[in-house]
Amino acid sequence: LNVTEEKFVLDTLAGCIEYKSLLDVVVNAFFVRDGRYCLISERNLYTVICYLATFQLEELGLQHFSRIVKSLDTAKMQKFLRFFFNTLYLNTWIKDEWSQFYDSLYVKENWIDPLLRWQPKVQQLIEQLTDKLSNRTTTIKTSTVTQPEEFNLTVPKPRAIPMPLPIPVLEKRQPVPPSTYKPPKEKKQLEEIKRKNWRKAEVSALCCCSSDYFFLNSLLVQGTFLTGREVVPFLPQYLEVVWELIDNIPIKLNAAAILREGALYQRKMEQELKRIENLLRGAGDPSEFLEWQKQMRGKDMEEQLAEIECRRLQGKLSHEEAVLAHQNVIQENKKKADLMREEKAEMMHQYAEKCLQEQKEMRELVEQVVEGHKNAKQAKIKLQKYKQQIVQEVCEENRELLRQALEEEEEKLRKRYELIQQIRAIESLPSLRHKFVDLTETGGHGLICEMSIVELRERLALLREAQKAAEEEKRDQIIHEKQAKEQLLLDKLDQISLFRAELGRAAALKQEEKKRKSQSGERPMKDERILNLQKKIVEKTMERKKQAELL
Repeated sequence: LNVTEEKFVLDTLAGCIEYKSLLDVVVNAFFVRDGRYCLISERNLYTVICYLATFQLEELGLQHFSRIVKSLDTAKMQKFLRFFFNTLYLNTWIKDEWSQFYDSLYVKENWIDPLLRWQPKVQQLIEQLTDKLSNRTTTIKTSTVTQPEEFNLTVPKPRAIPMPLPIPVLEKRQPVPPSTYKPPKEKKQLEEIKRKNWRKAEVSALCCCSSDYFFLNSLLVQGTFLTGREVVPFLPQYLEVVWELIDNIPIKLNAAAILREGALYQRKMEQELKRIENLLRGAGDPSEFLEWQKQMRGKDMEEQLAEIECRRLQGKLSHEEAVLAHQNVIQENKKKADLMREEKAEMMHQYAEKCLQEQKEMRELVEQVVEGHKNAKQAKIKLQKYKQQIVQEVCEENRELLRQALEEEEEKLRKRYELIQQIRAIESLPSLRHKFVDLTETGGHGLICEMSIVELRERLALLREAQKAAEEEKRDQIIHEKQAKEQLLLDKLDQISLFRAELGRAAALKQEEKKRKSQSGERPMKDERILNLQKKIVEKTMERKKQAELL
């Protein structure tokens, strides 16, 4: 190579090494997206083309750059240049990735904007490469193909068409009788007789099963009688028999349930005694107050229901009003949209004028940057020489420091070796390892509670005997407490049975009193607020329908 070509090659190599992080971003993305089927061995080729297009295109010029590109593989260069000079890629992810290494304003002014300025001219180069690829023709050697000839065969005579056979006529079948698809009457009669017999058996079983509690498993709480086959109505004539059987079912209770129920009945008994004592002292009967309280609660419930209905109607009315307001908003939005279209046209005109002005300013700025780039190369060479001098000085200082560190380490190792020799000499001396122990003597540590091993064993034996005696005493106490608790539970069970019997009688009397009384429910009158709200809702609905027809 001559001097000029050698300088160009060295500058290109130095630039590729210096800006390796920036060039790797583009080349790696190219291999991921458009260059999936390209060879990894061609990576350096794409790196050099990317460096020349980004940093040397101003100095080389488009003509020299085109010669370099056309001297390489046409398909590879067309694919890479189309990927790299994509306007969308330059303005988005390439700019963002380069901004992670350098300042974003510096990246935009020095690299992205020049690439965008050269993009139309490079696009013409890409089109030339595309045309060259489309016009490429492949020459294929054609060989002579043997042409087959037909055999001279005798033409067969046409076959005679056979006469068709007569179609046989089937006899008319009789229709299927309708009784085939209907169940027989005897089956329905048998099912009805079986159902009546089953009802009779149930009634007779209820009357005779006062001691058979397993039969109660066939009762359903919702007023039906569940058997193994079907669910039949629960007849009112044997309702009393069922309730009598349910009340007499024995229930097994645990200790907690017995104590809980006993405490409940004890609390009720104390309350009843207190009420009787208050009546004897002259206090009033609270039954009238309770009746008045029940009436007041009923009135409050009716007022709450009316209030809920009012809220529901108010919500419906607000929905109708919201629909009307939405229709009015649609009309207003149409008017606003027309005004915004006019304002948008005016703003687009102003924006176009502003873009023209910014393009003029950018051209002037690019000319200034090109001049500064030429001066930067001379400063770069001076800086490289200065760095080489600093590296030589630092290397000499490092050698001196390394020599001193080696001498210090040798001194430390020598001292450590002498210390190890002394320790091994001390360990080689003989020592007494056997010691005779007397179990009746104390340790001689000078403590008040000091004792020999024999005395310690005697005291431990005494402590074990005392612990066994305490356990026996605790066991007897637990047995006595358990017996007392069982007796208490038995007393509680007797008390619970008495209370249950009394409560059953009271419940029966109360049920009879309820049957005698006939209560007639009053229909709640509608509130005036509800009627007014219903009228308003009807008016709003009619208005909304008229507005919808107009729209």
